[in-house]
Amino acid sequence: MKLLSIAVPCYNSSAYMRRCIDSLLPGGEDVEIIIVNDGSKDNTADIAEEYRERFPSIIKVVNKENGGHGSAVNAGMACAKGLYFKVVDSDDWVNQSAYIKILDTLKELLKDGKTVDLFISNYVYEKEGERRKKVMKYHHALPQEQIFTWKDVRHFRVGQYILMHSVIYRTNLLRECGLRLPEHTFYVDNIFVFNPLPYVKTMYYLDVNFYRYFIGRADQSVNEQVMIGRIDQQIKVNKLLVDYYVSEKQHIVVNGKLRRYMLNYLDIITTVSSVLLIRSEQEENLEKKKELWNYIKEKDRWIWRHLRFGILGSAMHLPGKLGRKITVDGYKICQRIFHFN
Repeated sequence: MKLLSIAVPCYNSSAYMRRCIDSLLPGGEDVEIIIVNDGSKDNTADIAEEYRERFPSIIKVVNKENGGHGSAVNAGMACAKGLYFKVVDSDDWVNQSAYIKILDTLKELLKDGKTVDLFISNYVYEKEGERRKKVMKYHHALPQEQIFTWKDVRHFRVGQYILMHSVIYRTNLLRECGLRLPEHTFYVDNIFVFNPLPYVKTMYYLDVNFYRYFIGRADQSVNEQVMIGRIDQQIKVNKLLVDYYVSEKQHIVVNGKLRRYMLNYLDIITTVSSVLLIRSEQEENLEKKKELWNYIKEKDRWIWRHLRFGILGSAMHLPGKLGRKITVDGYKICQRIFHFN
């Protein structure tokens, strides 16, 4: 069995996928790199096959019809043979020294007969045109270099959330919780991180700047104007997260810190949806914002009340044009502080 399976979803990625794959190869025989060609129309498939021929014991290639990012991750999970599972998008890459340290740590744990459900490390915003890189760390919220549980988790700061870039899950945990991401849908990375959390019992945090998250291409799914254009998919994912929380509520509420973290995650996702709908300045989207909040209210009034009357929810409901302007100005300030798109 391999130690770590790394899925690399690719769609028309020929211009940048080599940098990603080359950064993963130093893992050697401890890893399998699963290049998932999601129906690309360029020469992504040829590049993937070239790497498979050069590194047959490390590289797997999955060629499939186009189904979107979630479909590609599903395909990677389905054929993963590693004890742990990681997703690295084809326009991102990893830091080599941090990579080796993570693999060494996982091997040391295994040598002692231990595994963890969730392994967490830092990620770095590699934002186009910016010399100073924003690093997302968790050392204030998580114990370092030890196995811990939810009861040991401390307070997460504003803007400090665990994203797909941060996580390595135990592969069988993803299968045990029945994780399957929606196809032809953007922003499903939130589901990938969120849905397994009620099943996570043990965690480990290594304070290394591992994942390099490239941001700045005009066509990226996280570009603000692209997100506004795809706002229905953001809303879809938002609703799916609410649905999942409600369906798992009886398992979540027994663990106070897990409950708090998952509610905070819902809070930030619903805030992103709301502020994008406001920022579009379209009457149709203001109606979609009302509909989203009514959906949450009808799904679970207690969750709605928690989100609606918190700091972020209150800021999303400031009345009139002036209120919406204040909301957008606050959002712009957060952009500058946290360096997101």
